[in-house]
Amino acid sequence: MKVAVLGAGSWGTALAKLLGEKGIETCLWARDKELVKTMKSTRINEKYLPGHELPTNIYFSNDLAEAVEGSHVLLFVVPAQKTRKLAQNVAKILYTTPDSGAVKAVCCASKGIEIGSLSTMSQVLEDELPEYLHGKVAILSGPSFAEEVASQKPTAVTIASTDSPIAQYMQELFSTDYFRAYSSLDLMGVQLGGSLKNVLAIAAGISDGMGFGDNARAALITRGLAEMARLGVRCGANPITFAGLAGMGDLVLTCTGALSRNRHVGLKLGQGLTLEQILAEMNNVAEGVKTAEAAYNLGKKYEVELPISEAVYQVLYEGLHPGKAVKQLMSRPLKTEFGSVFTP
Repeated sequence: MKVAVLGAGSWGTALAKLLGEKGIETCLWARDKELVKTMKSTRINEKYLPGHELPTNIYFSNDLAEAVEGSHVLLFVVPAQKTRKLAQNVAKILYTTPDSGAVKAVCCASKGIEIGSLSTMSQVLEDELPEYLHGKVAILSGPSFAEEVASQKPTAVTIASTDSPIAQYMQELFSTDYFRAYSSLDLMGVQLGGSLKNVLAIAAGISDGMGFGDNARAALITRGLAEMARLGVRCGANPITFAGLAGMGDLVLTCTGALSRNRHVGLKLGQGLTLEQILAEMNNVAEGVKTAEAAYNLGKKYEVELPISEAVYQVLYEGLHPGKAVKQLMSRPLKTEFGSVFTP
């Protein structure tokens, strides 16, 4: 068994560590040559996951072909907007490598929606990877900060695939005595939950940054969940998924956790910093910034009201002041909460 972890950010490194600790031969690939050089000499990803020594059965490479060749599982863990390009490069290797048939399954642990195409990550991968891997794509999502997983703190996630054996295979691959994976067949719901919660976490951060307190945060989480479910059902997802780990679980964590990058972006926006200032000081990617644009356009495409997500988009991209965004949300026409299952 060999797994190629494609992406050496904090999350990719934490998952590589988990696999290595299970005794699985793992290649951690990074585009950055200097990062790979440092990891080879120290066995620590000081840039993205400092303080965690990586097992000796993990090897490091910035050669994509070396990482992919002979691997049984490919795990994509690069920012959502970079997943397509990486998949295209992987496909070239698979088409020209004699032992490319060794790849039995593909998993993606990135959370986001591609701008432009409005594709989920599974759709992006199936667009670009060889046909024999179509239907063998899984998505790993749920409430899981990289630092806590690397520290072996109890964590539960969802792994979804339209192919039940693939979902169960990935479930067994990643599960440990501290990392529990549940399987799901709702590929769309798991992906939308993991993507939209980042946008909603920016909203929660803005609320916290402006000092609005616990009441406002609870309202944002609850009504944000309603938005998530409305759009998900319109896209064919199972509404029950949004009550689970990839929905409510991840939403609560990302909207409240001190380690949340997306909440951090909102927090600083609420305190008066500009988006450019905030992103300039960050080491890791906050996926919600890009996903806000994709979510806004998805709502327009499917004619689904997403008032909180739309407000975040307007703050990020149209210069709407956070204070005005709050007034805009609170002054919307009054509604009955359960007049319809997914009342906007």
